[in-house]
Amino acid sequence: MANSLGAEMETDILSRAKRSPFALPLAAFAALAMVFISETSYRQSTDTLDRLGQMAQARANIQGLLRHMVDAETGQRGYLLTQRSDYLKPYSDALDDIENSTQWLENYYAADLARAAVFAGMKRLVDGKMSELKETIRVFDEGKPEVALSLLMTDIGNEQMESIRILSEQLLTNESAKVAAGRTDVYDTLMLNRIGVAAMTAISLLALYLYLRQIQALDLQRREQQRLLQAEADRLEHEVRRRTEQLTELAQHLQTAREDERSRLARDLHDELGALLTAAKLDAARLKSRLGVLTPEAAERLLHLNQTLNSGIALKRRIIEDLRPSSLSNLGLVAALEIQAREFSDRSGIPVDVILEPVPLQPSSELMVYRLVQEAFTNIAKYAQANRIEVKLWTQAGQVHVSVRDDGVGFDTGLPRTSAHGLLGMRYRVEAEGGVMTLQSAPGQGTEVYARLPQAQHQPAERTARAGLHTSAH
Repeated sequence: MANSLGAEMETDILSRAKRSPFALPLAAFAALAMVFISETSYRQSTDTLDRLGQMAQARANIQGLLRHMVDAETGQRGYLLTQRSDYLKPYSDALDDIENSTQWLENYYAADLARAAVFAGMKRLVDGKMSELKETIRVFDEGKPEVALSLLMTDIGNEQMESIRILSEQLLTNESAKVAAGRTDVYDTLMLNRIGVAAMTAISLLALYLYLRQIQALDLQRREQQRLLQAEADRLEHEVRRRTEQLTELAQHLQTAREDERSRLARDLHDELGALLTAAKLDAARLKSRLGVLTPEAAERLLHLNQTLNSGIALKRRIIEDLRPSSLSNLGLVAALEIQAREFSDRSGIPVDVILEPVPLQPSSELMVYRLVQEAFTNIAKYAQANRIEVKLWTQAGQVHVSVRDDGVGFDTGLPRTSAHGLLGMRYRVEAEGGVMTLQSAPGQGTEVYARLPQAQHQPAERTARAGLHTSAH
């Protein structure tokens, strides 16, 4: 019932979770939107930053081109005016730098037709200026310094440089505008990303709120389920405890009824059957005295009849003793156990060592201990194949202990046994008296039946003068 109730509540929780129309879609949408916005912003920002990097490199090449042109012109003028060849080093270094910057800018402006035309004009001016510088140095090196100086003093070079500066300023202004536009794009992208992330965060918080509400509802249902299951478990535990108590009471009642029936039967056998056997034996004695001289056959028949009656009387006594041990009532528990051990040893041929102490027990508990030892002897005779048995009875820590140990073949207590009803009944009887019974055994290591019982509140008077001594029954 508890399992079915739990399964129904679990199914109800799952169905409610599946019917939630907002939490999962909102969470999925927010996650996808966040990924899309982040990826788009990343791509746009990286593209813009790449372009800004190229723009910065273009500005550096334009500025470097102008600087290298100035260096080349300065080196040329210093060489012409001083005739020192070390002034040609800045000129020579500038030639390679100018070539590299010009090539890079030509590739950079190849896709921009409007700026490509401006750079083409600037490149023509640069080529022209460099040709002029080269020609002036050639003329000077050919031994015509006057011609070279006259070319140097003209304003053609200044006009070319000024035109180059104007065109480079145009290109730099254009690059600055492009940089500003790129920065604006980056800011716009970051703002859009910020707005998108904020919006998706709000949606995520909403989805989280809905999810938490759903989790709270599921938690409440789970707690309610646990409460119901615990209540059902408590009810079942109470029912099991009640049924166990009923079974224990029933077992005790059945054992009490059984002992009462045994006592009644023992009294009937003692009174009626005993009277019949005694009367028959007296009749046999009278018959023998009245017959006088008997033939050998008649004497043999009367002797056999007398022996049969004696055997019947002995059998009657043994049956009565098994049904209701008179030694227990008349002599006490210690003496009754000693007699039982001696009789069992005589019947089975197995030596029985007894270590018995007088113990304070109620009459019902004494009878239970007697029956426990009797049941243990019965099982040993049937299954144990023992060579020796030890019976102990003692008190310790306010409790009475009884143990029956044998050195027989033993058995595995973990395996089910079909012939354990006697010991199971004794376990119920021990528990009914407020005690605990354990069974210890292993293959090849013998068996021990052990019980622990509470002492009686007032120790009964000892019904025998015999103290509990260590004896052996053979």
